[in-house]
Amino acid sequence: MALAFKTVVTPAVVAFYESDYYLWLIENANLLRTGRVSEADLDRIAEELEEMGRSERRALASHISVLVSHLLKWQFQSSHRSSSWRGSIQNARSSIQDLLEESPSLRNQLAPLVVSKYPNARFNAANETNLPESTFPDDCPYRLEDLLNFDFWPD
Repeated sequence: MALAFKTVVTPAVVAFYESDYYLWLIENANLLRTGRVSEADLDRIAEELEEMGRSERRALASHISVLVSHLLKWQFQSSHRSSSWRGSIQNARSSIQDLLEESPSLRNQLAPLVVSKYPNARFNAANETNLPESTFPDDCPYRLEDLLNFDFWPD
């Protein structure tokens, strides 16, 4: 059940959104904290919150793409393994773990994101190794448990 508030947003608060985003944030936070909800820019606050959620999902997707790409390079171009690849793999895993700890509901997005980001990761692995894309499996060869396991290194 959504609460209904009579909106009397002050023009100054609305104007801050376009002219001084930081001030818009601070002013709206103060309005909400002091119980002056009806004066807050609720529509834009809701939009910003939704965008924050999308941003978190995009960050997770980016880390998954990097992780899978580097695991593919690690596995299929083993003669070029480097500390840089190892670091990138561990950093991606750590970033994914951090996101999942902060937002556990993102865990539900892991499998669909691996499926949707795998073609890009495969392309990047081929592009960065100069190996034909056909070298790499059509579908992600790694289980979610393996992707998140700091001790997993495909051979």
